[in-house]
Amino acid sequence: MKTKIIGIAIFIVIAVIAIVTIGNGGHKQNITLSGYIGGEKQGFFEDEAIQKVLKNKYGIIVDYTKAGSVEMVRYNDYENVDFLFPSSQMALEIFKREKGSLLKKSEKVFNSPIVIYSWDEVASALETESYVTKRGDTLYLSDFQGLIKGIESEKTWKDIGLSLYGKINIICTDPNKSNSGNMYLGLLSNVLNNLELVETDDVNTVGPRAKAILDKLGYMDYSSGNLFSSYIEKGMGNGPLVVGYENQLVEFALDNPDIWEKVKNRVAILYPEPTIWSEHTVIALSDHGKLLIEALQDEEIQKMAWERHGFRTGLVTSDADQEIIKTVGIPENIDSVMPLPKADVMEALMQIFEEQ
Repeated sequence: MKTKIIGIAIFIVIAVIAIVTIGNGGHKQNITLSGYIGGEKQGFFEDEAIQKVLKNKYGIIVDYTKAGSVEMVRYNDYENVDFLFPSSQMALEIFKREKGSLLKKSEKVFNSPIVIYSWDEVASALETESYVTKRGDTLYLSDFQGLIKGIESEKTWKDIGLSLYGKINIICTDPNKSNSGNMYLGLLSNVLNNLELVETDDVNTVGPRAKAILDKLGYMDYSSGNLFSSYIEKGMGNGPLVVGYENQLVEFALDNPDIWEKVKNRVAILYPEPTIWSEHTVIALSDHGKLLIEALQDEEIQKMAWERHGFRTGLVTSDADQEIIKTVGIPENIDSVMPLPKADVMEALMQIFEEQ
């Protein structure tokens, strides 16, 4: 009888362990992963639905610190850091070049094109000047090169019929700290290079021109998330034209439907022709970090990344696509795209920008 009771007790213990393990996606206990993320992904990691899937399915709890994408891959100390989650392959290339021995694995998990955030009044004035073209419900910065020439010639907002103070420019984050600013530096340099990809031989010609344009911006934020929040909160006078990621406005609209209804006719999202894809890449520095890559490639997570946070992924439903496209007014496809200059060219451009 005693043997039978012991046998039943052992069976119950095994069953409980099995249930806990299965309910935790095959992981016996929760693991807290520590790492750095780009500010535009903060809303994603704060999403309770995302947290629930990560915890219940993969046993992951993410403890993150917000940092600029370029900044995070240049830190000197990665003790107890499981992952980095910058917003581009460029950041990964910098990390490989400077600290490649620390890399366990890397994978691109989300995409978002670089866009220019603006306001209806500004977009209308730019359309009148033939810098912007409307096709369907989407606004395109179709004469990007012409606008940049206007910026170089110090054209003012008053010159295009607006009462805004100062000279026309496009606000971005610090290219040597934040990815959106870094990608804009690359895109701007391509535009200054007559819409041709900047090569090593072009750097000394194009770099100083790009620096001259960006130097006129004064203080530059280190975070794409901070810059977007400032754009929304402070309005047109503070940020007539602001570089950001497409997903930021999509996420804002989906998270704040009541506010979106009030402001959707005032805000404007301009798609530069050409633009550049931002490829959000996980850099694993530990075996636990590799588990985050696996989790973020999960079909359920990928679906929520698009439907709740506006990151374009390869695993979305057409119904969800159309609903989001209709709600926010974004194009179904991004066709006018050019690559970022190679990593060594970008680093040369960054060095020129950093020079006093």
